[in-house]
Amino acid sequence: MKATKDMTIGELLMMDRGTAEILMGSGMHCVGCPSAAGETLEEASLVHGMDIEKLMQDINSYLENKGQ
Repeated sequence: MKATKDMTIGELLMMDRGTAEILMGSGMHCVGCPSAAGETLEEASLVHGMDIEKLMQDINSYLENKGQ
């Protein structure tokens, strides 16, 4: 599994609910908001002033290590 910037938050959470902790820990506390589920990771990171590259690295590192 690998996450991409153009995935919606909803798609990411359906892929792995554990990613919610990464999103919230990065400052994206609106993960459960119905409108947030339709935002892409890139859109949400822009709204929250987050570094999308760092966020993607954290999410994909989590997903890669989970399988080990």
